[in-house]
Amino acid sequence: METTTIISIIVALGLGFIAGLFISKILQNKKGSTIIKTAKRTAANRVKAAHKEAESIKKDKILQAKERFIELKAEHEKVVLAREKKIVDVEKRIREKESQLASELDKNRRLNKEIISKQKDYDYKLEFLEKKQVEVDKVHKRQIEQLEVISGISAEDAKADLVKSLKDEAKSDAMSYVQDILEEAKLTAEQEARKIILNTIQRVGVEQSIENCVSVFNLESDDVKGRIIGREGRNIRAIEAATGVEIIVDDTPEAIILSCFDPVRREVARLSMHNLVTDGRIHPARIEEVVKKTEKQIQQEIVEVGKRTVIDLGIHGLHPELIKTVGRMKFRSSYGQNLLQHSREVANLCALMATELGLNPKIAKRAGLLHDIGKVPDTETELPHALLGMQWAEKYGEKQDVCNAIGAHHDEIEMKSLYAPIVQVCDAISGARPGARRQVLDSYIQRLKDLEDLAFGFSGVQKAYAIQAGRELRVLVESTKVSDDKAAELSFGISQKIQNDMTYPGQVKVTVIRETRAVNVAK
Repeated sequence: METTTIISIIVALGLGFIAGLFISKILQNKKGSTIIKTAKRTAANRVKAAHKEAESIKKDKILQAKERFIELKAEHEKVVLAREKKIVDVEKRIREKESQLASELDKNRRLNKEIISKQKDYDYKLEFLEKKQVEVDKVHKRQIEQLEVISGISAEDAKADLVKSLKDEAKSDAMSYVQDILEEAKLTAEQEARKIILNTIQRVGVEQSIENCVSVFNLESDDVKGRIIGREGRNIRAIEAATGVEIIVDDTPEAIILSCFDPVRREVARLSMHNLVTDGRIHPARIEEVVKKTEKQIQQEIVEVGKRTVIDLGIHGLHPELIKTVGRMKFRSSYGQNLLQHSREVANLCALMATELGLNPKIAKRAGLLHDIGKVPDTETELPHALLGMQWAEKYGEKQDVCNAIGAHHDEIEMKSLYAPIVQVCDAISGARPGARRQVLDSYIQRLKDLEDLAFGFSGVQKAYAIQAGRELRVLVESTKVSDDKAAELSFGISQKIQNDMTYPGQVKVTVIRETRAVNVAK
């Protein structure tokens, strides 16, 4: 502010100086004394006014500076007082903390003294107990030595005998407990399971027909046989080449036998023969034409059969390729059982059993119909039919429950839903019934022999017979080597061995027979 006052004074002096120059210039030019005098008076007045204004500004600035100084001094004093108050508070807290630490230090010192005292007592007691333990061990050792002298056996032998006795007793008790549990489970679970299965089977009754590898084509008269054979057998050779079916013309009156393991090719040959005989024109060119036309008809029939099947079963939304696969099952057989009839029966059984168990019958029926689609592949594959069918079902958008039931019905994969065991059980019901399927004689005899050999692998077995078409195994044991308790254990062990090591349809009942004979001779 003083700087502003000085500047104002300088400006006033400058103005006066400029006015003086102006006046002197006027005097030099001699333009009139009146103007000069007036200018001088004006300049003097302005200088006086400037001095007065400068003094007034100076006084104001000095007053403002004093007031500002007083304000700054008051603020500084407030800050100093606040800092002094904080210092006093900090010193007070420090004194309190020092007092608290001192009391805790005294307390810790007392606790340390008590701990040291207790540690000394503990060491003394521990030393005393160790001495007593040594004395007890010596007394125990002397007692064991005395017992060994009295009994005549060592402690290790006595311990081994005791362990063996306890082990045999525990094993016998465990077998008894297992048998009780199994019997109790059979009285409840097996009764209910049989009820469900029997109700399901009773509600589905179908006729069983065994598929053969031959078909009989009936003729109106034996004269037609010569036309079918043709000159030097050219017609019959053309039919066999076009269809891949062996044609047997023998002395059977009014009949020709068509032999082929493939039912589709056998059906093509049968329909072709029917068309040729009806038309009357039988020669190689006509034969090839009729066979090609018949093959197209068979493919259309496959699709129609698939559609009729899914409509009859009430299955909706099935992919067209799966429908075609279902139709092809009509011309396939499994162990002599028609595959389509088997799949339809399994589908109905699954639906009924799922209803009994409170599950969705539509999903069960779908899985039952599709469970064997892997048996009708377009090309040969080494993949098991259950896994192949599961891949097809996944490819054509079937649900996970259906796919898992298809893949797991022969235990190739883990069962992840309740529909999988239902399909497995219904498949066994349909296929394992007497007359439903037939096995090759050699494999059947070998399976019975394997059952008997498995029983001879157990100790004490004297004789073993597989009866009831391999569904029961009767085992005769030596009474001197196998007790009554051991007989039950042996029956359980043989059944588990069969379950783990052999593949068989249905169930195998194991019966162990123990006979005691007392023989004397009267002379």
